[in-house]
Amino acid sequence: MRKTLTAGIAVGAFIVLGAAAPSFAADGDAQLSVFHAVPGVTVDVYVNNALTLDDFTPGSMAGPLSLAAGTYTVAITASDAADASKPVIGPIDLTLEAGKNYTAVADLTADGTPTATLFTNDTSTIAAGEGRLTVRHVAAAPAVDVLAGGTPVITGLTNPNEKVLDLPAGVVSASVAAAGTTEPLIGPADVNVAEGVNTIVYAWGSLADKNLALAVQTIDGMNSNPDSIPAGSAGLVATNKPFDSAGLTLGASVLALLAAAVIAVGATTRAKARR
Repeated sequence: MRKTLTAGIAVGAFIVLGAAAPSFAADGDAQLSVFHAVPGVTVDVYVNNALTLDDFTPGSMAGPLSLAAGTYTVAITASDAADASKPVIGPIDLTLEAGKNYTAVADLTADGTPTATLFTNDTSTIAAGEGRLTVRHVAAAPAVDVLAGGTPVITGLTNPNEKVLDLPAGVVSASVAAAGTTEPLIGPADVNVAEGVNTIVYAWGSLADKNLALAVQTIDGMNSNPDSIPAGSAGLVATNKPFDSAGLTLGASVLALLAAAVIAVGATTRAKARR
């Protein structure tokens, strides 16, 4: 049975939708980024029955894409499927609202079951001199505490929830520990909370499989006097390794793949054969 889901509701798939690049966004378009946070699982993504992402691998982050408001039908298949007729998840109807900013995350539940969560990113104005830190728990792990400089600043965060803090701009040494403890499971990692930027940190992976890691996404344009549409970038932080700002660049190969998705999704009347 299909399910219609609005922004912020957990969904059983992650979505990459074909659309123009953000620089060509129409007024009122939604913004969507996608993060694949299920270790060891490579999948194909179909949108409106068209193959949109082929062999999408764990740890990949793409976007943001500009999308016209509306509903998109998504199915997730095994990476060697011939078409979308036998999805492992879906099909699911995803409704995106005009002017909102989303991140769709393919992740694990606390008990390790593959699922996905659609987050609505907070793009409200941030006070001068401050940045926004959003922490999201999408890992197969129990409740965690988030520590800044060794001091808990977020406690008891459970999957698939988030906590949003507005802080003075600066670099935060962040780590993730089991709730009620201070021994890092992930990190510490230096995270730059920049002025007017929503810096989103994801704790993902599996505690049992010992592959917990952090990923970082940024959305800018939220200064007290914003002069641009909030967009974003994304990068990965390896397990227990410092944050590397070089990871924030979205590769040309990913952009090319997303451009190809524009053609695939637009061709709704044409059958698409896999190579």
